[in-house]
Amino acid sequence: MANRNSRDWMWSDALQMLARADQLHRQVFRPAAATRALCWEPPIDLLETTGEVQIIAALPGVDPEGVQVFIDEGGALVITGRRDPSPAMRRAMVHRMELPQGQFARRVPLPAGRYGRIDWQAEHGCLTVTLHKAGQAR
Repeated sequence: MANRNSRDWMWSDALQMLARADQLHRQVFRPAAATRALCWEPPIDLLETTGEVQIIAALPGVDPEGVQVFIDEGGALVITGRRDPSPAMRRAMVHRMELPQGQFARRVPLPAGRYGRIDWQAEHGCLTVTLHKAGQAR
């Protein structure tokens, strides 16, 4: 039993390290145009049913009023906005800062198909975007 627990623990740690490496890779090694400000990419979940595609983006501390959501010319969903530092950060000594600040942008290639209406809502620090497939009965 102890051997199984150690494998589960090591597997969990390995997955966390891979997720963190992927996050750092997206933040650091993403080519940026010289005229564009540096930005971060929020993590997402992409789900598909017979009638819709749903994208859930983690946006803790982001004002939903400043978020833009659209489908670009290449057929990908684009989510952009900004996360401003909390006022407390201006007068505090920061010991650790893991939540990214500033501009963010995430381009999400979508599954093949045609999409009609786009709905989105912000709740509990996440943005949920629902793309309704064109021609699907509801």
